Parts: sequence; C-alpha cells; structure tokens
Amino acid sequence: MKKVEAIIRSEKLEELREAFDVHGFSGMTVTDVKGRGTQKGITLEWRVGEYHVEFLPKTKIELVVNDEDAKKVVGIIESVCDSGNIGDGKIFVSNVEEVIRIRTKENGIKAI
Repeated sequence: MKKVEAIIRSEKLEELREAFDVHGFSGMTVTDVKGRGTQKGITLEWRVGEYHVEFLPKTKIELVVNDEDAKKVVGIIESVCDSGNIGDGKIFVSNVEEVIRIRTKENGIKAI
C-alpha cells in the first residue's frame, strides 16, 4: 500500500475531489495547512506600504491506496492542480506497512 500526500492550492480542492470521485477514490483526509517553499511567501501592497506573508495557506490531502493505484492518483493530482505557476504544491508518496479499521479489526487492503 502507498500513502499519497499532496500539498495543493486550496482553491483546487473541490475540483480534485470531483476528479477522485470519477475515478473511484472517495476516501481521503483533508487538512488546512500553512507552508513555505521555493516561493518563500508573498509580498502584498496595502495602503500603508508592503506586507510580507511568510507562510501561505494551502490544503493537504492524504490517501492510502493499493500500490498499483498510486501512479493513477498522482496523475490525477498533477492534471488537476498544475497551473504552471510557482506555488502549485508538492506530492509525496510513501510506503504503508499496515492499515487497520478500528471498528471491524479488518487489516490491509480490506481496511482502506
């Protein structure tokens, strides 16, 4: 099993959820986060001068999928969330050793 984590622009979440639904990936965890990467924040202009925002609001999504579905999930994220601009986000894929559904005690693929 693989865990796919993606940090994306918050405004892309609903479009990404719809794309996942179409492809049969309905289970995910979504968290509002703040972060800083290559973009190093942004500078905004106010009436009184410039204001620098160091940590930008983003959305983190997490899915655990079968090994063979990981590339498909990554492809969906890339196609929906790529605007071609800096700050589009990052995708992380890692191995998952075990998943256990608390209520039924099922484990592995059955618990996803």
